[in-house]
Amino acid sequence: MSNFIEDIIESDLSEGKVKSIVTRFPPEPNGYLHIGHVKSICLNYYGTAVKYGGKFKLRFDDTNPAKEDDEFVRSIVDDVKWLGVDTSNVLFASDYFDKMYECAVKLIKKGKAYVDDMNAEEIRLTRGTLTEPGVESKNRNRPIEESLKLFDDMKNGLVADGALILRAKIDMASPNINMRDPIIYRVVHEAHHRQGDKWCIYPMYDFAHPIEDAIEGITHSICTLEFEDHRPLYDWIVRECEFVNPPHQYEFARLSIKRTIMSKRYLKKLVDTGAVDGWDDPRMPTIAGLRRRGYTPSSLRDFCEKIGVSKANSEVETGLLESCIRDELNANAPRAMAVLDPIKLIIVNRDDNFSEELDFEINPTAEGSGTRKITLSNELYIERSDFEVVPPPKFKRLTLDGMVRLKGAYIIKAVGYEMDGDKVTCVKAEIVEGTKSGQDNSGIKVKGVIHWVDAKTSVDVEARMYDYLLLDTEEKMDFSERMNPDSLKVMQAKAEKYLSLAKGGQSFQFLRQGYFCRDIKEEKLVYNLVVSLKDSYKK
Repeated sequence: MSNFIEDIIESDLSEGKVKSIVTRFPPEPNGYLHIGHVKSICLNYYGTAVKYGGKFKLRFDDTNPAKEDDEFVRSIVDDVKWLGVDTSNVLFASDYFDKMYECAVKLIKKGKAYVDDMNAEEIRLTRGTLTEPGVESKNRNRPIEESLKLFDDMKNGLVADGALILRAKIDMASPNINMRDPIIYRVVHEAHHRQGDKWCIYPMYDFAHPIEDAIEGITHSICTLEFEDHRPLYDWIVRECEFVNPPHQYEFARLSIKRTIMSKRYLKKLVDTGAVDGWDDPRMPTIAGLRRRGYTPSSLRDFCEKIGVSKANSEVETGLLESCIRDELNANAPRAMAVLDPIKLIIVNRDDNFSEELDFEINPTAEGSGTRKITLSNELYIERSDFEVVPPPKFKRLTLDGMVRLKGAYIIKAVGYEMDGDKVTCVKAEIVEGTKSGQDNSGIKVKGVIHWVDAKTSVDVEARMYDYLLLDTEEKMDFSERMNPDSLKVMQAKAEKYLSLAKGGQSFQFLRQGYFCRDIKEEKLVYNLVVSLKDSYKK
């Protein structure tokens, strides 16, 4: 089923309005990309350029030197490339500063722009409301030659920050407030990350963006709905700057996910205040954070395809994103065993020299994945919660004189335990002879199967258990009031040696625990929880 963007493109192609499709993704290098940007990237690249055999351009809107940094440029290129997008032709708005300056001069000469000395507060107070027109500046009819001279002074560094601005001369009574003589240039005495100190005047985003699109021959300038009211200004700029075959802007609903921060400004605040461990903290909805958490490009693309493209804003359930990576890892991730809250289990009817190799399924859902070897000795680790001295009703795991099966091994019977105060420190059990998995003819039926780790070959693993940064609440509160104090829990686990051999970024299903990914940043053995085993999302 096609979406409205595809309908527009197919109509434009069939009617000959355009010969080929050219789209772009225009991030500002003032932070890391997040999951909301993935939707835009997938739409502009996979959903348009690739689908219709067109061209795609990654272009940085680097028009605000006070907030931009090369670190953000590098991270964005890396993230976009990781998503599978061709990044061989990276462009920058700053490369067009000369052309933008020429366009501004053209507007002044046409009587369509003027230099003003009003500050931000004065402009706000005179802009008017949705029901009242704005008040014209005393400088609105400033002579063209005077504006040209003042604009030249601005360019040559003779004007202090905020002392003068260049405004488009449109309509102070327009019902669209964006058309009430918007600012198109301001003075900023800051070094630019690429242009250095060449410029001390910089175009506003609303002025620069349509010019960039026009220069690059963008046919469909696709953006989110908050720019819908800016479209008349977009059209005015490309028209008054006299571009041939001007581009057109189309808006779609931005991505909103429950319990997820989608504001780059607020994400930056979390980083700056130390609330998270950088932009790539696995709790962050940034591409870098999702990547470190264990999400894959294909799972994110699948998510974007499932949510679709529409013109109506809506909020997506968090479970949909989780289900995409869970489905992928269920099909592809090898199985392994790790004990997150370990207690020792001693098999009393085997001596210290006992060691047996067992076959263990690599992935029962993947046909032909086969088996690998695991070892069983007389000392194991099991989960503390898998043994209870006084079991609750319907408890199906291990208790004194009770039996369970060790996954892939034998049925065991608990025969004793040791305690330190009120805490169990060690469980003692016996292997029930003749109950080896795959060879069990004993007829004994047990209700529970538990995972375990051979203590003599185990490795120490730091397991990081992640939850959402925001609490689940219906109350209207600021993000700072909704921060989840339990968004990270660190557990010192015991795991198979097999898991120490994995490369950073490799994921596994920890039996009965969830899907975990080896951290790509830490040198020590750290595994991040990607997603739980249970899928609560209603498909």
